Amino acid sequence: MTGKERRAQLLDIGRRLFAERGLDGTSIEEIAAQAGVSKPVVYEHFGGKEGLYAVVVDREVERFLTMATALLEGEDTMAKFEMAAVELLRYIQSNSDGFRILVRDSNPTSGSGTFASLMGDIASQVEHLLGDVLKKRGYDPRLAPIYAQMLVGMVASAGQWWLDERKPKLEEMAAHLVNLAWNGLAALDPKPRLSAEALERVRQTSK
Repeated sequence: MTGKERRAQLLDIGRRLFAERGLDGTSIEEIAAQAGVSKPVVYEHFGGKEGLYAVVVDREVERFLTMATALLEGEDTMAKFEMAAVELLRYIQSNSDGFRILVRDSNPTSGSGTFASLMGDIASQVEHLLGDVLKKRGYDPRLAPIYAQMLVGMVASAGQWWLDERKPKLEEMAAHLVNLAWNGLAALDPKPRLSAEALERVRQTSK
C-alpha cells in the first residue's frame, strides 16, 4: 500500500473498533494486527492510539456538522423539517459507527465532551432559525437559545435510542420527531408558568 492508502486503512479499522469498544477498550496491538502491520507503522502515521482517535473524531464531527448545516438551509416550512428529520436518521442509519463514536464521549445532556460540543454548535445555528419562528408567532425571540437546546437535545437523544432499537421505520420515526417539534412550536404558550398545584408542591418540598 502507499502511505495514503495505509493511513486510510488504519482510519477505517480504528473507526470500527472505536465505535464498538471506545478509546479505552481498543488497543494499538489490535489495530495493527487487523491492518496486518506492526505497531510502529501506526505510530508513524498517527503518533499512537490517541492520535488516530483524534483524527477519526475530527472527521466525524466535520461530516455531521456539514450535514446538519445543509439541513438547516432554505425556507422554514414543515416539509423542510420533515426532510431534515429523514436525512438525520438516514445519516445515523448509514453511518452508525461514526455516530456511535460521537455519542460515546458524552451524553448529549452532560455539557461536556465531543458530542455535547457538537450539539452546542448545531443549537447555535438553530437559534437563528427559531428566533424567526418565535417572532412570527408573537413570542419573545430572546427565548430562542432555550428552545434550540431543548429541540436539539430531543432529536439527539431520540436518534441514539432509535439507532439501538431500529424501530419504528425511518419515515415513521421522522414523522414522530416532527410531530412533537413542529406542533409543539405551533402551540407554544407565550408566557408558560407552572400550575398553582405544582408551585404549591414545590413550596412544600423545599421546606
